[in-house]
Amino acid sequence: MIEKLTSYSESDTIELAQNIESEKFPNMVICLNGDLGCGKTVFTKGFAQALGIEENITSPTFTIIKEYPDGELPLYHMDVYRLDGKVEGLGIEEYFSKGGVTIIEWADTIESYLPEERLDIKFKITDEDVRIIKLEPHGKKYEEICGAVV
Repeated sequence: MIEKLTSYSESDTIELAQNIESEKFPNMVICLNGDLGCGKTVFTKGFAQALGIEENITSPTFTIIKEYPDGELPLYHMDVYRLDGKVEGLGIEEYFSKGGVTIIEWADTIESYLPEERLDIKFKITDEDVRIIKLEPHGKKYEEICGAVV
C-alpha cells in the first residue's frame, strides 16, 4: 500500500514529519529518497523538533551519521549519498536496534543493508514549492503509521 500526498510548502513537509513522529517507536527506521533539495532534511528537521531536539539539524553529508541523544528518543540521522553503497565497517545496521529512530537520506543507495521493516518516503519535486510525497510502509507497524497520518 503506497500512500501519496502533496506538500505545497516546507510547513506541509514539517507537519507530515511531526504527524509521523507522533506515531514513533523504538528502533523505527525511516528511509528518505529524492533529488537534491526535495525536502529530505526539512522532513528530518520537523521530526527532530517534534522529538524535542533543540540542536540545529543539518544534512550529515560529510560526517555520514549524526546522533541526537536528547529527544524523547535518540535520533540517528544518516546521509549515505557519498558512500556509493559501500557501508561495510561503518556499523550502520547497529543503529537499527539501538532503541532510537533512524532517518536515512539517500537510503535507496544502500537498500540491501536496510531492515526489512521500515518506512520508505520518496520526495518528487513538481514545482518550486510543491512536492509529491509517497509513503511506502514495509511491515505492519509502518502500515499502521501510514493509516494514522494520511
